[in-house]
Amino acid sequence: MPYESIAKENGYDEDSYTYYPVLIVGAGESGIALGCRLKEKLGFDQFRIFDRQAGIGGTWWINRYPGVACDVPAFFYSFSFSPNNRWTSFHPPGPEIVKYLEDVCEKYKIVDKIQLNTDVSEARWLEEEGLWEVTLQHVRPGLGDWGAKDRQNYIDEHGADQVYLKKEIVRAKILASAVGGLVEPKAWPNEIPGRDKFQGDIFHSARWNYDVDLSGKDVVVVGTGCSAAQFVPRLTKAPHNAKSVTQLMRSPPWVVPRPQPPGGPEQWARWSPALLSNIPGLALLLRFGLFLVSEYDWRLFGDEEHNRKARAKLEVELLDHMKENVPEKYHEMLTPDYDVCCKRRIFDATWFPGLNDPRIELTTLPLTSVDERSVTLGPGRTYPDQSKAGSKVPTEQVKKPADAIILANGFDVSEWLHPLRIRGRGGKLLHDVWRERGGAQAYLGTAMDGFPNMFIIFGPNTATGHSSVILATENMIEYGLKFMGPILKGDVAQVEVKREAEMSWTKKIQEKSQHTVYMMGGCRNWYKDANNWNSTVYPWSQTNFMFKCMFPRYRDWDFKYTAKGILKQKVRRGLMFLCVTLAIVGVFRARQAGSGVLEMPGVLRMYTKQFLAGVLSQGVQGLQYLRAQLA
Repeated sequence: MPYESIAKENGYDEDSYTYYPVLIVGAGESGIALGCRLKEKLGFDQFRIFDRQAGIGGTWWINRYPGVACDVPAFFYSFSFSPNNRWTSFHPPGPEIVKYLEDVCEKYKIVDKIQLNTDVSEARWLEEEGLWEVTLQHVRPGLGDWGAKDRQNYIDEHGADQVYLKKEIVRAKILASAVGGLVEPKAWPNEIPGRDKFQGDIFHSARWNYDVDLSGKDVVVVGTGCSAAQFVPRLTKAPHNAKSVTQLMRSPPWVVPRPQPPGGPEQWARWSPALLSNIPGLALLLRFGLFLVSEYDWRLFGDEEHNRKARAKLEVELLDHMKENVPEKYHEMLTPDYDVCCKRRIFDATWFPGLNDPRIELTTLPLTSVDERSVTLGPGRTYPDQSKAGSKVPTEQVKKPADAIILANGFDVSEWLHPLRIRGRGGKLLHDVWRERGGAQAYLGTAMDGFPNMFIIFGPNTATGHSSVILATENMIEYGLKFMGPILKGDVAQVEVKREAEMSWTKKIQEKSQHTVYMMGGCRNWYKDANNWNSTVYPWSQTNFMFKCMFPRYRDWDFKYTAKGILKQKVRRGLMFLCVTLAIVGVFRARQAGSGVLEMPGVLRMYTKQFLAGVLSQGVQGLQYLRAQLA
C-alpha cells in the first residue's frame, strides 16, 4: 500500500521499487512551474521531476546557438507567481532565462526534487494497483542532451551500455508530462545525397557545436525560422568571423519588427530594474497591458471579414518594413504569398539588417546534393513558384563552397511526447489511440480517457500564435491542480476524463480550426499534418482558454472516491441537507409566531444553536458509551 510520501517499497526484494506520489517528466519551464505550484498552492512536496538533460531549463538549456534570446518581452515570459523585475534587457538572452529558472527552483526549494540525466522511457498503468509503473533510464552525464536519433545511432554503433548506466522501475500515483513540443531536431533530409562524403561539419542549431571553428569558413544554413533569424547575422561577426554565409529559404516568413521597450533598449536596461522593483504594481500593470495587446492580436487569426481586413492592413505595413530594411534584390523572394499569422511570425531586430552584409546571401534555390567541400543548389527554386511570369528570382544551378552546414530546419513535431511511450488501460499505447482517432489530442490539452491520473502540461492544441507560452502553461497547471489536490488529500483514488467529453472537445477543436488562418491562410506550417489535422494550436483566444481552466466542467470527469472521500461527501451532503431543513423549519415556525422578515436571522440562529446543542449532547453520550464498552 503506497504512502502519501516518497517511499521505498518491498525493501531489498527483487520486486522493490521507489514510490512517488507525483512523478513529473521534464525540468523545463512547465515542470518547474508545476513543482512550485504543488508546494505553494497544495503545500505538497512529495514529488520528483526527471529530465534526461544535464541541466534544467528544457529548450532554454539545450538551445545555445549564438544570439539565442526571448523574442517576447521578458516580464511576459516569466511566472506570475515569481516575477523577475531585474532582467538586464527587454528581450534577455537564453543564459539569463536559464539563470532565472534556476533562481525560481532555489526560491521554492525544489532543486532537490529534480533528478537530471534520467530518461523517462515508458509509463504503464497498473489497473489493480491504481498506479503508474514508470521505466527510468539513467543516462551517462551529458548524453541526455543528444537528440533521440543521435542516441539511438550511438547505441547501434557502440552498445546501450555506452549510453545508459542502468534501468530503474518506479511507481507513481500521478503522472504529469511536462515534455515540450519542440524537443527533437529534424534530421538531415534523406533525399539530399552526399552527406557521407562531406568533409566539413554538419550540426543542428538546437545542438550547436562550439567545437567547430567557423572563422574564415564558408557556411551554409538550411532554414529561415526564428532560430536562424537570431544566429545568421552573428556568423560573420566576431567571434565567429565566417568568410561567407549562404542561407537557404524554402518560403519567406512574415517578419514583424521586434517590440521595443518604453524609452528604448538602453534606457530600459538602465532604469527598469529599479523602477519595476520599487514602484508597487508597475510590473503587474505592464504585464497586464502586454496581455491586452497580445489578446487584441487575436483579431488577426479568424476568417471573418474584419479578420481579413486586419491581416491585409498589417501585411502592407510589414512589406513596407521589409522593403525599407533589406536590399532590393530580396524584395520579391521575401514577399509571402500567404496570410500573415498562417505560420509563426518572426519578431526580428537583426535578420533584415543583416541581409545587407555582402558576406550573407539569401536564396530559394533548393539544396540538391553535397560534395566534399561544396553544395549544389538548383536548378529550380522553392519560392516563388517557377510558373510565376516575370519573376527575377534565380533558378539556375550553382555550386557553393561549404566548410560547414548548419541545419535550422526546425523540430520533429509529428509525434507528441515522443519518444516517451505511455500505455493506459489494457496496455493501449497513447500514440496508437491518437492514430485511431485521427491525430494527437487531449481534453483541454491536458487529459485523455483511458489514462487515469495522467496530466499533460502544454499538450496538444494549447499553443497560440499571439500570446505567451508561460501564460498558457500556468493556466494548465492551475487546471490540473484542481484534480490532483483531491488525490493527494486521499479523497479520490482515480480521476479520468470521460471518453465522450474528450471526443466532443476534439471535434470542436478541429471544426473551429478550419475557420482560422492556420488552416485557410494558404501556407504550409507545422501546426497541421498531411491530413489537415491540427494537433498544435488552440483555435480561440488565451482569455477563452484561461476561463475554461478556471472553471472546470467536473461533469466531464469520472471520479473514483476512496472510503475517506465517500465519508466526506456524505457528511457534506448531510450538513447541507440539515442546513436547508433548518432554514425551512425556522421560516415556518417564524411565520407561525408572526415574526417579520427582519427577525428571521435571529430565529434561524436560535434553532441552529438548539440543533448544534442536541448534536453535541448526542456526541458526548456516544463517546461515553464507546468508553464504557472498551473498558
